[in-house]
Amino acid sequence: MTAQRAELALDLVCARCYIGFTRFRRAVHRHRGDVELVFLPFQAAPDAPAAGEPLFEVHKRLFGEATAQQIASDTTLGAADGLRLDFRRAMFTHTFDAHRILAQASAQGRGEQMAERLFRAYFTDGLRLSDRLTLTRLAAETGVVTDDADTGADELRAALARVRDLGIDADSIPVVRFRGGTVLQGEQPEEAYAAALDGNLDGSGGLDSDIQR
Repeated sequence: MTAQRAELALDLVCARCYIGFTRFRRAVHRHRGDVELVFLPFQAAPDAPAAGEPLFEVHKRLFGEATAQQIASDTTLGAADGLRLDFRRAMFTHTFDAHRILAQASAQGRGEQMAERLFRAYFTDGLRLSDRLTLTRLAAETGVVTDDADTGADELRAALARVRDLGIDADSIPVVRFRGGTVLQGEQPEEAYAAALDGNLDGSGGLDSDIQR
């Protein structure tokens, strides 16, 4: 039986991506067959400060204080999927080095575990994903051996450019591209991911024509 292949485009500071990844991962574990999972890196805010900024302040600047307070106090998002998203603690920053660590983890067969730990570090633990010492510690927790701080940087820049060339943007992530052409955009139900893995969703290739909304 040919292994199913899925390419998952996400950013590690995206709540929709955390929820979608969690559901997709559960579908993978239900699938009766091998799944080759490839992470496609995407940065929703590549110019975000490395020093980090409280996500609350970002929301206040973008949406106003009332909406920022509402978002910060919301404990329901992700709860049905067993996730705890603490928007009061989250420190918004760029994710370049986090994606670099995820690429190293994937090369060692631990991409799923690393992605989950990075999401949880940001949304639950309030850790800064641009801090290299933090990333090294998280990698060690996940059993990932990290290389020099700049290893893979050029390859990551090229991968980020390729993902944008596919037409993937901040409004579409997470995006999962399956062997055979089916593409799922946004945080889909677990059953949709399971059906795509089983080949029960049609698609003929191409992001624009095959996105299931």
